[in-house]
Amino acid sequence: MTIHYPNGNPYKDGTQFSSQAISRPTIYGGRGMTLEEELNISNQYYRSIDKAVVYKKPTPVQIVKVDYPKRSQAVIREAYFKTPSTTDYNGVYRGFYLDFEAKETKNKASFPLKNFHQHQIEHFRRCLKQSGICFVVIRFATLKRLFVFPAGRLIDCWDRQPDGGRKSIPLKDIVTNGFELHPQLQPVIPFLDGVDWLIETKVGNVRG
Repeated sequence: MTIHYPNGNPYKDGTQFSSQAISRPTIYGGRGMTLEEELNISNQYYRSIDKAVVYKKPTPVQIVKVDYPKRSQAVIREAYFKTPSTTDYNGVYRGFYLDFEAKETKNKASFPLKNFHQHQIEHFRRCLKQSGICFVVIRFATLKRLFVFPAGRLIDCWDRQPDGGRKSIPLKDIVTNGFELHPQLQPVIPFLDGVDWLIETKVGNVRG
């Protein structure tokens, strides 16, 4: 099935590979799982112990082509995302609304801002104005380092670009202004440790 973004470009979810075998590097924590997969498992664990209710947001899809090989079956051949996605996850923890994105890079010295989109930044702005706790879970895959980075800081970096600002966030800034996570058995990614830090330090309440 072919799925398209609103601009017509085909969607590739990272699970579609060429006929040649591609070896996925072993990543700490989830033993080769993607960051998203590890977060999904972590969210399941948090829900199972009633610590937080966080889910990955579904993306609305408009179906445009369906085949019926059998009268009792339908096969979707082509579909489009109805609207650009906002952020990856949202939920509730300790009475606070959470909204966050998951990103990873193989870079060692900085995180490229091109990994974000304008509509995601604007979504963070709106959530921050309502006192939501907003952040990005950033993984430096090569360095095997993982951080919770406040959305308010991300917005500051984003807004400086038109005035000659950097097109990336230096690792040292993420270390200074973020919270480093340490993968464990359960949950694989203890991102709520970073959320506790955001709440207690009020960093998560920075207005966009």
